[in-house]
Formats: sequence, C-alpha cells, structure tokens
Amino acid sequence: METYPISIGGVTRHVPLIEPLPGRRIPLVEFLGDPELVRAAAEALKPLVPKETEVLFTTETSPIPLTHVLAESLGLPYVVARRRRRPYMEDPIIQEVETLTLGVGEVLWLDRRFAEKLLNQRVTLVSDVVSSGETMRAMEKMVLRAGGRVVGRLAAFRQGTPGLEVAAVADLPVL
Repeated sequence: METYPISIGGVTRHVPLIEPLPGRRIPLVEFLGDPELVRAAAEALKPLVPKETEVLFTTETSPIPLTHVLAESLGLPYVVARRRRRPYMEDPIIQEVETLTLGVGEVLWLDRRFAEKLLNQRVTLVSDVVSSGETMRAMEKMVLRAGGRVVGRLAAFRQGTPGLEVAAVADLPVL
C-alpha cells in the first residue's frame, strides 16, 4: 500500500493513500488508536482555540479522541454529533451533510439532551481533517439550531480549499 508522510506537533506518521473517488487520492489520517498523534495534534491546536470558547463540538468517530484530549487540557466540556440515530435519542436535531470528500452523503444526529449543553454557549467546532467544509457547515447549523454561537472552527489538517475559514495546524494534499 502506498503511504504519505504527515507531521503534526513533532510527530510523523506514514498514512495510507486512498482513492475515495476515481482519480482523487488523499492521505487517510486516523486518530483512533494513536495516543501520541492525538496528544501532539491537541497540543498544536490548543493555542488556536478562541479564548471565549465555552464548549467544543465535534462529530464521531476519528475526531473524538482529539477533541477529548483538547477539552481535557483546556478544562472545557465537549459535545459529539453522531453519524447515525441511536435508540435512546430524544427529539434529536438532524442535519444532512450536503457533500463529503469521501463521496458519501450522510446525516448528523444530536440528541436533544446534548443539544441543550450548547444553548447560549460560545462553541468551537473541532475536526480531524477539513476538506470541502460541508461537515463543518452542518455542525455549525446544528449549533445554531441548538441555540449556541460558533466562535471558532479548528482542524488538525486542512485538505484542499474548504470554502470557509478554518484554523488548521497542517495542510494535506489532494493527489
């Protein structure tokens, strides 16, 4: 398998190159199971978090460990939007993601009980990789629908041109 070197916060990994769409190859960054990479990315992102942030908001799955370590180091809570409905969800906020870099549409789900944690809060969105920006736009809509205010958008990596302002630590190519 062909790999691509990525570096963040002094940690380097050789990640697989995948082809989610014909003729489009991208490095696949995965934070799950790599505590050293997660800590390095969280430390690199920490200075980019707006000072007024009261809550971090992310999506499952790969950004969760990154957001957890970042939240812990900042002493902040965080909320996670799910990628599928869970049986226990009560009156969830549902938000479609218009397009995804991986060529698959999806829906984000936020249980009303967790949405209430965003009410009247200043929220920073956190992602592992932002490419088109559509997932982050969907996250922002969810925060607004929950009664929160987005004060920042962060990603460990930016890939291509997301079409919205996102503070990132490093850039990834689209090959």
